[in-house]
Amino acid sequence: MEKIQSKYETIFVVSPELGDEGSKAVVEKFTTLISENATIDEVNDWGKRRLAYPINDLTEGYYTLVKFTSGHEFPRELDRIFNITDGILRSIIIKDGE
Repeated sequence: MEKIQSKYETIFVVSPELGDEGSKAVVEKFTTLISENATIDEVNDWGKRRLAYPINDLTEGYYTLVKFTSGHEFPRELDRIFNITDGILRSIIIKDGE
């Protein structure tokens, strides 16, 4: 039986306290994780941007957008890993409705 694949987008914000090297390492960790479990359609590194509101007294963060295609069970696991990873300020995963 064929697995049903859907398109998803995730945006995650990495703490600037990790520095440039630490932020790049976290982004690399998640792009590798996604590529091992899904097909990456696009990676868009937005760089350091001002946050809409302070999070843990921080006003900036490193933003990364990843568009990917996967089965329905992987986004739940990805969200779990975002939540337990130090250095991730915020993350969101949405199903692309195209």
